[in-house]
Amino acid sequence: MSHLDSVSSPKTPDFSALKSWIPPERLITDPGEVSVYECDGLPLHKKSPIAVVLCKSEEEVVQTVKWCDREGLPFVPRGAGTGLSGGATPITAGVIIDLNRMNRIKHIDAENRFAIVEPGVINNHLSDATRPQGLEYAPDPSSQRACTIGGNVAENSGGPHCLKYGVTTDHVLGLRVVLPDGQIVQMGGPEIDQPGYDLTGLFVGTEGTFGIVTEVTVNLIPPPPSVRTYLAIFDSLGLACRMVSQITRSGILPAALEIMDQNTIRAVEASVFRAGYPEDAAAVLLIETHGIDDSLADEEARIIEFAQECHAIEFRTANDEKERMDLWKGRKGAFGAMGRVNTDLYVLDGVVPRTQLESVLNRVGEIAEKHQVTVSNVFHAGDGNLHPNISYDGRDPEESHRVLEAGKEILQLCVDSGGTISGEHGIGLEKSEFLPMVFSDEHIDTMIELRLAVDPQERSNPQKIFPDNRVSKDGGRQKLNKVPQ
Repeated sequence: MSHLDSVSSPKTPDFSALKSWIPPERLITDPGEVSVYECDGLPLHKKSPIAVVLCKSEEEVVQTVKWCDREGLPFVPRGAGTGLSGGATPITAGVIIDLNRMNRIKHIDAENRFAIVEPGVINNHLSDATRPQGLEYAPDPSSQRACTIGGNVAENSGGPHCLKYGVTTDHVLGLRVVLPDGQIVQMGGPEIDQPGYDLTGLFVGTEGTFGIVTEVTVNLIPPPPSVRTYLAIFDSLGLACRMVSQITRSGILPAALEIMDQNTIRAVEASVFRAGYPEDAAAVLLIETHGIDDSLADEEARIIEFAQECHAIEFRTANDEKERMDLWKGRKGAFGAMGRVNTDLYVLDGVVPRTQLESVLNRVGEIAEKHQVTVSNVFHAGDGNLHPNISYDGRDPEESHRVLEAGKEILQLCVDSGGTISGEHGIGLEKSEFLPMVFSDEHIDTMIELRLAVDPQERSNPQKIFPDNRVSKDGGRQKLNKVPQ
């Protein structure tokens, strides 16, 4: 039984006050309809909310948060639901505050290179809107056709191109936030250098535990003057990993270095995301460089040399934008293609040093065999961000248990190899019990104290990030507990 099943449901709330602010078609309470919101992209844990509020404005968010406070109900902010760590799963059966209808691009300042958007704006829609002005939004999670800017802020999302351009926090200049008591605060703004504490940087990546973002000011950059994209094909996953180390050791900084193993290739080629990858290959390495033509020509010559040294069996170059997009089609669609393998998918998100990629992936294969689970690897090789994908039948409790055990062992392996438990998906519900793998008691206590300083009643996305046994309530006051030794 999941620990979610042991959480008691709150009393039935009085919706009358909320209905004065939210039209009936945007207040969902029917048990069958709210069950759609029982999980995000992590289907291992599920819990239906008691209600879903589809907010269209900041004022509606404020009124909903204040109503939750009066009713003593927790709330969970939710975007597109593409998160992969259970961050949008309503553990305590509270209220989901859905922000997808807050999807306006409110302002684009091409001269000063920033945009102000609502949290429900889909990631790649922002670049589509700014491209006519010669600008783009750099962070590009693999789910960028569906995920929202607000969700990216919550999880500090990365993406294939974060190797060169950084992750979400590197491009967020300011936030407008509704705190757990309904108060509105502005953090940061269009100016890059803001005086005082970096509250914007503090808020990004807090996974909805500090409140709800209602407006985001983001940095925009010009697109690169030239782009070159390559595909190196290998009969060994280890050789593909060695080529990654060769490239980065040389001083070349590609925009992206992405690896897919044979299981991933075969899933992609059997799907609508078919990209022409050879199904008999053990691995493919997708390489992209950005810059001016002269420098890219020099880098291309060296990359071809590395491919030869690492015994690539084939090396392809995209000759135009269509061929480039075809190569990326398979990589961007890889997670979607996994739906053909089995009914459910657990996407892990560990990080290891690049020099450990080969040995760690060999060990991941051994762990998969030990627990009798199917693993497909597709990952951001350039920054060592692994995504072992475990396909399984979620209707089978015994198989689900084996999946969880394999996932735990893989994440411990990442830590033991000098890495950590999350690169871009966040901690959420999935990895909360694993936090002691990488943080001491004192560090966790400090983080909890900071969380409670912002939300002492734990109304905003409760029971996420931190282990269950870290925080308890004693006489209405918060008390930190030590993890049992």
